[in-house]
Amino acid sequence: MAKSDARTGGLLASLWIAYSSVFWFYPLIWLVLLSVTHWQFIGTPKYVGIDNFIGILHDKLFWHAMLNVFRFLLYYLPIVFIASMLFAAGLKKIRYGKAFIALSFLLANISSGVAYSIVFSKMFSEYGPVNAFLRETVGISVPWFTSPDCAMLSIALIVTWKFVGYYGLILYSGMQAIPKDIYSAAILDKTGRFRTTWSITVPMMNPQIVMVMVLAITVAFSIFTEPYLITGGGPLNSTTSPMVVMYEVAFQQMKPSWAAMMSILVAACSFLTIWLFRRLFEKNIEIV
Repeated sequence: MAKSDARTGGLLASLWIAYSSVFWFYPLIWLVLLSVTHWQFIGTPKYVGIDNFIGILHDKLFWHAMLNVFRFLLYYLPIVFIASMLFAAGLKKIRYGKAFIALSFLLANISSGVAYSIVFSKMFSEYGPVNAFLRETVGISVPWFTSPDCAMLSIALIVTWKFVGYYGLILYSGMQAIPKDIYSAAILDKTGRFRTTWSITVPMMNPQIVMVMVLAITVAFSIFTEPYLITGGGPLNSTTSPMVVMYEVAFQQMKPSWAAMMSILVAACSFLTIWLFRRLFEKNIEIV
């Protein structure tokens, strides 16, 4: 029986190893090798050492795109966190149709990025329905995608719409895991609603909150569809993301080696940002 179990386990593990070797380990090794070579899709890659790295250090557009990631995070993190918390709190109060509402919000998460990017670009255009409504009601028109100051905020709002249901369900699971006895004790101590939320709910949900923030940071470093299709990285490169720069470098400038080195730098910055965030805010929560 033990040998049979070992063979079964080895077979299952070998399938995973084969899958990872083909779709993860091989591309990763090829990416690292490509980053230290010069190649233009044809011929044999030529080893150049750290020349690609030195060249990227002087690429102003790439570092401007990296700065845009942190600008995006300044808008995106508070907006998506507050919206997700409100969604989770509202879902907790609902008695009937909870599953239907949750699934309705999740539809945004599985929607085609190309499709909703086109829809939002039309809705928030200068003469779109949103600005038409604002002109009729308050007499103003907002340059959602044409102003460098508003464009990144507009992208953040669109990405929030996509992920608010997904993040909200994660936070909802954290709310459900908090023992009700703690809230009962808070009521006996005549603790206010705000104090209860700030001192009980938020600290007890630390694992879920950190998970949502980590996912949001990952999204910020990997965003591509929305800025590429809606603004094209403009105006004045205010919404250019590292993924947009890598795409243009690899397939328009025919420098896949540079794009490979850029992807490694983006991955390293993403890892460092997540590591710092977890060190600062992650806590070990134990319910005794």
